Amino acid sequence: MTKLELTMNKQKHIHILGICGTFMGGIAAIAKQAGYRVTGCDANVYPPMSTQLEAQGIALTEGFGVGQLDLKPDVFVIGNVVSRGNPLMEEILNRNLPYVSGPQWLAENILHPQDVSAETHVPQGTLRRSHTPLSDKWVLGVAGTHGKTTTSSMLAWILEYAGLNPGFLIGGVPQNFGISARLTDSAFFVIEADEYDTAFFDKRSKFVHYHPRTAILNNLEFDHADIFPDLASIETQFHHLVRTVPENGLVVCNGREESLRRVLQRGCWTPVEMFGSDEGWNIDVNDSVTLNGEPQGTLEWDLLGEHNRMNALAALAAARHAGVPVAYGLAALKEFRNVKRRMEVRGTVNGITVYDDFAHHPTAIDTTVAGLRRKVGTARILAVLEPRSNTMKLGVMKDALPGSLKDADLVFCYAGNLGWDARGALAPLGGKAVVKDNLNELIEAITAAARSGDQVLVMSNGGFGGIHEKLLKRLQG
Repeated sequence: MTKLELTMNKQKHIHILGICGTFMGGIAAIAKQAGYRVTGCDANVYPPMSTQLEAQGIALTEGFGVGQLDLKPDVFVIGNVVSRGNPLMEEILNRNLPYVSGPQWLAENILHPQDVSAETHVPQGTLRRSHTPLSDKWVLGVAGTHGKTTTSSMLAWILEYAGLNPGFLIGGVPQNFGISARLTDSAFFVIEADEYDTAFFDKRSKFVHYHPRTAILNNLEFDHADIFPDLASIETQFHHLVRTVPENGLVVCNGREESLRRVLQRGCWTPVEMFGSDEGWNIDVNDSVTLNGEPQGTLEWDLLGEHNRMNALAALAAARHAGVPVAYGLAALKEFRNVKRRMEVRGTVNGITVYDDFAHHPTAIDTTVAGLRRKVGTARILAVLEPRSNTMKLGVMKDALPGSLKDADLVFCYAGNLGWDARGALAPLGGKAVVKDNLNELIEAITAAARSGDQVLVMSNGGFGGIHEKLLKRLQG
């Protein structure tokens, strides 16, 4: 029996607190595939996550009752939804039971398991296929304020298309795969590298645990106002990430972002490839891709927006570092299907198309609306917004909202449970902005305004009260 197998036997059963979040649910699925017995609990155990986990044989408990201690797992894996005062967590602390954060558990048991020697670096252009599921992984981490999920999905799909069978953990469902997480016998593992804090007992960003060999820095703006006081504090966390990338790795960095240039100026010991500028990877108005001015091919796909073109450059660069020729990458992107909830068409009724999009930050809202505008030309865009993220609820970004919605013809905002004046914030939009505190009234207002040919763009990082189906049903009526 190997040292790794001995280690696994000592920690065979894990119990996950906060298991129904996308990230922790992904960890549960990967742990199950790795041979662990997995159980978990959450305050909101409901489909589809509950049914997905149960289908994998993962037992779920509703709530955080202390009776779960009777399960006697080898370790409790703690999601960052759990805080002090949680009854189960308090008893874990009182009894001095073993616990660990989700990112740390993933890093130490899946990405870089202890007592397993890392393989040597493989030069660019060499496809690498051999590995066992629990040997040290070549981690490709995708960080940034925007586009992490989409870029991670692109990158995983390019590696899959090239026959590299990557594992991945992504904060959404890539439609090329139909699942958000998997563990394979590949050397490669793609992970959405989030800057949000790790757990109540570990305030470092999640991504510092992953130790990527290939790191994408997609962009960097102020966000997560509930945990970061300013942009400089987020830049410090990105600098900590850069410090973990080895000398024989690669940093793929957005060349248009001054914030990321400041991050690299604080110290970087790894080769850097820029994208979005003439000094590295770039793309012109005809979607021709160049690297240091040399033509690489043409990007052919149906995705909208400049942000997705930038995402594609980052994914192509990272895949090339893993040994995938650019021609393979471009061919893969031609068959790429976007992530669910990224400009996803939910239905068309009486000539009115309803989209679902995850945009919740003014920059993302701006680029999403602009991308749709380029697609639909002079057709009317009805932008429907739920300011739901912690940053938006705090009102930190409210003054930027009118500008981000400038390309929409009408704007409908749901202001339920907001702590700031949405009507005042959207006043610069004049009569084209409608604000409602009641969801049903918002749906009625949209229905009354919509006409054949309109594009209804619904933007929220939550479920938005099931507005998409309710709106489609109302439009049908």
